[in-house]
Amino acid sequence: MLRHMHIVIISGLSGSGKSIALNMLEDAAYYCVDNLPSQLLQQLIDQLSQQGYDKVAVAIDSRGGESIAMLPQQLAALRVNDLELQFLFLDTKTETLLKRYSETRRRHPLANEQRTVTEAIAEERVRLGSLSELGHHIDTSDLKPNALREWIRQFIATEAQQGLTLIFESFGFKHGVPLDAELVFDVRCLPNPHYNPELRTQTGRDDPVIAFLEAEPDVLHMRDDISRFIATWLPCYVRDNRNYLTVGIGCTGGQHRSVYMAEWLGREFRKQARVLVRHRELPPAAATASAAAFTPTGNS
Repeated sequence: MLRHMHIVIISGLSGSGKSIALNMLEDAAYYCVDNLPSQLLQQLIDQLSQQGYDKVAVAIDSRGGESIAMLPQQLAALRVNDLELQFLFLDTKTETLLKRYSETRRRHPLANEQRTVTEAIAEERVRLGSLSELGHHIDTSDLKPNALREWIRQFIATEAQQGLTLIFESFGFKHGVPLDAELVFDVRCLPNPHYNPELRTQTGRDDPVIAFLEAEPDVLHMRDDISRFIATWLPCYVRDNRNYLTVGIGCTGGQHRSVYMAEWLGREFRKQARVLVRHRELPPAAATASAAAFTPTGNS
């Protein structure tokens, strides 16, 4: 029966990492279909259900033509059928996409003799504009492939859980603001451990850096203000039936202050929501350990 099937729909800009996401899902035992025209989605689900598949991932994007405009209505219809359905939208900054296409020398699917790659990317953003708010939004601009795989793993790990997932994402402003953050807090005004030679090579997850920051009254004041703001407005996002709320915490380089703040907020909100903590600028191994540490398991 359809209700036993878990479906992940992937969309997003060409060059944003959809192939990496689909390959990761295939490794996780999902039956994967790439470049499916939107009008065939229901037919595919029906057929795979009859064949006994219970985990399916489908990539639908601008390569399928104008039928992509039908996708919001089709997702709504699938959700009515008591399916476990997750939608993932991958986004990337234009300058990053231009660099990726230049390095790989691949052709953008919307580029032609009359349309440059830059114009093709802009056209694709227009065509996909209505899809980016349908589910979980990930900005892959500054993510290494291993980090993206881990973020996808975290995404599908929530498949059996209901309600809002609160994501705290640290980042460095010098690398750009993440496109997937609904709320962004700037902590660059706080004392910077980077200027202490003994702390420079450490991160906001290390005890000496934590002790340095927690000795500063401004850090505690801003930490409490951010926590109070999120606690005040979180119920409104829950009432809005959101599945994900991403809170970006930014400092200059994304190593110390923002990491500390994201970690602390993750612990603070574990009892109020399902929480993921991500560190965009840290190596994947460090970011993975943090995310695992703050994903609720039912036991504190």
